[in-house]
Amino acid sequence: MSILLNYKNAKNQLSIVEKVGQLFMPAAFINDSEEDIQKLENLIRRHHIGSLCFFHSRASAATNYEGKKEVMYNANSFETLQKLVQRYQSASKFPLLIAIDAEWGLAMRIENTPQYPYAITLGALQGNNDLIYEVGRNIAKDCKAAGIHWNLAPCVDINNNPNNPVIGYRSFGEDKFEVTEKALAFVQGTQSEGILTSVKHFPGHGDTETDSHLGLPLIDKSKEELVDNELYPFQKLVAEGIDAVMIGHLSVPALANGKTISSSISKNIIKEVLRKEMGFNGVVISDALNMHAVSKNYPTKGKLEWLAFDAGNDVLCFAEHVTEGIETILKKATDAQIEESFQRVWQLKERALQLQIQNSTANSTLQSANELNRKLAENSLTLLKGSEADIVNFRNTDFCTLTIKRSKLDHNSEEVLTGLNDMKTEVEQEKDILILLTPPQVKPASNFGLLQEEIDWINELIRTKNVVLYLFGNPYVLNHLYIENTIAVVVAYQSFQEFQDVASQHFLSLLKAKGKLPVTINRRA
Repeated sequence: MSILLNYKNAKNQLSIVEKVGQLFMPAAFINDSEEDIQKLENLIRRHHIGSLCFFHSRASAATNYEGKKEVMYNANSFETLQKLVQRYQSASKFPLLIAIDAEWGLAMRIENTPQYPYAITLGALQGNNDLIYEVGRNIAKDCKAAGIHWNLAPCVDINNNPNNPVIGYRSFGEDKFEVTEKALAFVQGTQSEGILTSVKHFPGHGDTETDSHLGLPLIDKSKEELVDNELYPFQKLVAEGIDAVMIGHLSVPALANGKTISSSISKNIIKEVLRKEMGFNGVVISDALNMHAVSKNYPTKGKLEWLAFDAGNDVLCFAEHVTEGIETILKKATDAQIEESFQRVWQLKERALQLQIQNSTANSTLQSANELNRKLAENSLTLLKGSEADIVNFRNTDFCTLTIKRSKLDHNSEEVLTGLNDMKTEVEQEKDILILLTPPQVKPASNFGLLQEEIDWINELIRTKNVVLYLFGNPYVLNHLYIENTIAVVVAYQSFQEFQDVASQHFLSLLKAKGKLPVTINRRA
């Protein structure tokens, strides 16, 4: 408790320079060189940095998609993270606020840590928001064990665009009421263990076809449409007293006085819509400022940091030009403007420290994660087409099982095609086929990692054979398949062992499918 009291007393002793430093959240990489670790320690000391956001490695950063850099594997990433948090805290004059993206658990960034289902899987649950509460709670326990105060989650984007390259599976679905209820359960579960949250990506990244890591998406809807749909979850969660809102890098002219400027640097969107119209008084954090939607448009070091701050962001996440950003803010901002953001950030840090003292339970165990995942699998499994009776009748045929599964690392198309030809030969004479499909990737780019030849062959089987299909992946994959010609389609969503086990039991009529698809599929015939 003495640490908290000393921290509260220190608030009025910071210089204006130190206060500006508290608004910066540079990236920290779990798997980094000693040289770069020391550089960040020096940056923390020199500029009185307020917070850090941890990522797996520089190669894993989303803006390196096009670089195709190899991501190193480190079985000890969790222990490395714990040690780095301690090192960086020791380098700081004031306690750092430590953040991470853990939408489906620390596994989003860290090897050998519990992983929970994607939001789209949780979106399939019907009246089981208590399970989502437990997901948030378990993830929060793991965050605490790592020394993390702030989980930059959940996504409350309403995913109503099947071609969305970056949200999709990270959204609870396309229904604003369901998204709101499930997000609230996740937030409350997280808060129950003393971990902060941040809803994102304001004002709603669901109806886009551009990845904001690489370019600036445009949402060309009227303000009335946006208020009725995209803004609905944010408004409801603001009323619940959420900790923070993350601003996305997307252009929404109807909210920006007709301008095609990014929301993250729009005063109209942050100060007028979010603050005044929606009444949000908490911390506003930018999405990562290294993302190409904004970073490539502002080559002058410090300018983007200033624009983001001036627009109303209190925390500048993944600021790449800290020194120049601080200098520019000190030069252009008023003392009152700096003080307003500083007070909000400092209060959030005080709250994080208070919650950390009050909540000191151990991290979740792998066993508890497995048990929870089993319950989630049982309650999300979705019978999309056909009936339980259809599957029973199919099971009584002389069917064969065809497993289509490969790693997303299998880039050699010749080897894949060779394996495909072998499978074709194996099932050529079969009439009834149970297809177990696990796409190589969850993101829709390049047909979810499936070769067009694989998709064409699956569709040929569906057209010429009696097929029951179990999908262990993103349900949007089904937009590429002629599922109306199948006997039955069951969506299991994840490839975890628990989800495979539940799918097997369902096929054997040992349990019934309880879930409902949270998005619309174009059921091709």
